[in-house]
Amino acid sequence: MGYGNKTLVRWFTLVYVSEERSLSGSFEELAMPLFDRLYNFAHWLTQDRQEAEDLVQETYVKALKGFSSFRPGTNFRAWIYQILRNTFFTSRTGLKAAATVPLDLEGDEQILPPANDTPESILLQRSDQQLVQEALGRLPVSHREVLLLSEFEEMSYQEISATLAIPIGTVMSRLSRARRALRDAVQKLQGK
Repeated sequence: MGYGNKTLVRWFTLVYVSEERSLSGSFEELAMPLFDRLYNFAHWLTQDRQEAEDLVQETYVKALKGFSSFRPGTNFRAWIYQILRNTFFTSRTGLKAAATVPLDLEGDEQILPPANDTPESILLQRSDQQLVQEALGRLPVSHREVLLLSEFEEMSYQEISATLAIPIGTVMSRLSRARRALRDAVQKLQGK
C-alpha cells in the first residue's frame, strides 16, 4: 500500500490454534487473573518479597513453556500452583526451608469434618493480623502451604490434592494438624 511517498508494510503471522486449545483459553487469559494470588502464595512460602517476585516470574516462564502439556478441561489453577510449589522446592530457599521441616507420619490422627465456623476461622477473623502473620511464618512449609491454599486461596480438597500431588486424605490430616499448629503458635505469641 502506498500513501504518497511512504510505503506501509503490514506483516501478518498466521498461527494455527486447535479448536480444543481455543476453547480452553489462551495462556494469558488463564494465567494473568491468578498473578496477584500466586504472588501472595509465593510471598507466604518464601517470606521475602524479592524471592517471591523471582519465584512467580520463574513460575510463569515454566508454565508458558509447558502450556502445551496442559490438558484442556483440567484445573488450570491447580496446575500453575503446582508449578509454583515445585519451583519453590527446587529453589535454594525452598530446599533450605524444606530441610528444616520435621517429617511427621501422615494419617495417624482422627480427622474432624470441616465446619463453616471453626475455632481457627473465628480466631483468624478476630486476631491481630500481624500476630497471625507471624504465627503463620513460624509454621513448617508443609503446614503453611496447605493452610494458605485452603483458607486464603479457597481451594477445595481436590484442588489442594492436585496442587500438592498428595492424596485427599493426606490433605485433610495435614490441614487438621496445620490448624492445630497455627492455634498453638498464636497462643504462644499471646503468652497463653
